[in-house]
Amino acid sequence: MRLGHRIKRDQRISSHCALVARAFGADGIIFSGEKDENLLQSIKKVVERFGGKFEVKYEKNWKDVVKNWKGKIVHLTMYGLPIQAKIEEIRNLECDLLIVIGGEKVPGEIYDLADWNIAITNQPHSEVAALAVFLDKFFEGKELEKKFEGKVKVIPQERGKRIISL
Repeated sequence: MRLGHRIKRDQRISSHCALVARAFGADGIIFSGEKDENLLQSIKKVVERFGGKFEVKYEKNWKDVVKNWKGKIVHLTMYGLPIQAKIEEIRNLECDLLIVIGGEKVPGEIYDLADWNIAITNQPHSEVAALAVFLDKFFEGKELEKKFEGKVKVIPQERGKRIISL
């Protein structure tokens, strides 16, 4: 869940959060803050074109999502406990995870509502980087082998770009 999306300011960073979430193995993303239909449609088009099962939703009230979540909640913040101290415990859960990443000023309540406040270093950096590192550690690199079936396929090569239509 991406907290506090702002249309004029966060278009690019919010779309990058969604792209990283999809590519690195998450099942979907929920945006809160300002409703941005262009953002939602843009991510849905990527999913349609490149494939995969990835849900894109908007929820006005982030607190309702958190309070009604059936599973555990991980809040990524530079003020949390080091990921290396908690990732195995989180990875071994047998329930759904809601990973919360910030946007505008993060409401203080989230620190109490989350089951874990996890830091990917205790230094400032982006929520995109935090999400990518968390998902990579959570899936132990296996997400890098995930196969997507869509309308196009990227053919890996040393130089240049090659995409085929399916």
